[in-house]
Amino acid sequence: MMAVRNIGVRLVQYTRLLPICGYRLNSTSSSGLSFELNPEQKQIQDLLRKFTKEEIIPKAAELDRTGEYPWQIFRKLWEIGLLNPTIPEKYGGPGLGILDSCIAIEEIAYGCAGVAASANSLAQIPVMFTGNEEQKKKYLGRLMEEPLMCAYCVTEPGAGSNVNGVQLKAERKGDEYVLNGQKMWITNGGVANWYFVLARTHPDPKAKASEAFTAFIVDRDTPGLEPGRKEWNMGQRASDNRGITFQDVVVPKENVLTGEGAGFKIAMLAFDKTRPPTAAQAVGLAQRALDEATKYSLERKTMGKPIAQHQAVAFMLAEMAMGIEASRVLTYKSALETDLGERNTFLASIAKEMASVVANKAATDAVQIFGGNGYNSEYPVEKLMRDAKVYQIYEGTSQIQRIIIARELINMMKSGSY
Repeated sequence: MMAVRNIGVRLVQYTRLLPICGYRLNSTSSSGLSFELNPEQKQIQDLLRKFTKEEIIPKAAELDRTGEYPWQIFRKLWEIGLLNPTIPEKYGGPGLGILDSCIAIEEIAYGCAGVAASANSLAQIPVMFTGNEEQKKKYLGRLMEEPLMCAYCVTEPGAGSNVNGVQLKAERKGDEYVLNGQKMWITNGGVANWYFVLARTHPDPKAKASEAFTAFIVDRDTPGLEPGRKEWNMGQRASDNRGITFQDVVVPKENVLTGEGAGFKIAMLAFDKTRPPTAAQAVGLAQRALDEATKYSLERKTMGKPIAQHQAVAFMLAEMAMGIEASRVLTYKSALETDLGERNTFLASIAKEMASVVANKAATDAVQIFGGNGYNSEYPVEKLMRDAKVYQIYEGTSQIQRIIIARELINMMKSGSY
């Protein structure tokens, strides 16, 4: 048993969660399919729901207005053991699965998408699944010793969806690599303690992606690594987005993940495991939009009755609910697949795209239901609308998701596995 520290909400204890014991397919049960969370998952959901209500929602508007990084919130999440939920128990973490982290991050995103977007998981996943024992102990263990952040450093000014366009170069010199180039739009760029960095190591610029890149772990205090200014974005302003400059940054060979040339595969592996939690964030935002819109529509009256009783508004609420329920099931299923060790590329992209579309429509419709008030920053839904857009951009744009979905579908049809 692992104790979750008391934050004034309540003291909770939980064992390592086995997703198959909760949200599962159970063909031998007389009840058929089960969509229930197991008791431990429900306990974490309840804890994070209360935490969000007490610690995140009251601060969300101010974080959006100032762009201040939510250190206070992350320190409290670290205190209860849920800042880094998927780090294995062996390295001091709770050892939760991807499904479990989806349940947790949905609640956080309900309170503020900018806080949820700053989670450590994208940078941690490559180390967790491809790092050697020494790398895991050093870099995952460090995150559990104190409330620290890390960053996934892949996107560049000229390379977003086209990862094969990465130009940051790493030149080997003896037992070290020297990195030179730039990264852009790096979440946690200015606050990270260490970075997962994808760099080009193959001398041939036309080399295949599967051979051209190498993945590194780079410490923040390495000379020559310089974060740029915090970018002021349309939404998710609590998130710290920056460009990063690498000028003669020396990295020891011990910080290479797996081996030279394995970087592209590692980067793609991370997306299969982090797209479900990103979808869960979008679901959390959409749920907040629905809750706010429903509450407002029951209070606001026109023509002698609450606007919720007007069919035009009621249908918008119904469509929100339909999209959210479908997106949540897709998200959970894609997360469960990877927890069971199955390849989830197809469903991860479907879940991420579906949830991002639903979140944007739900937020837009919430603003419409609020009318003129929805367009005003004194009400919460305009922030939801601004926060939602980037779900169709980061971790693979909507267009990239469709490319992946179509490719996987065609391959499965050809092989007879669909």
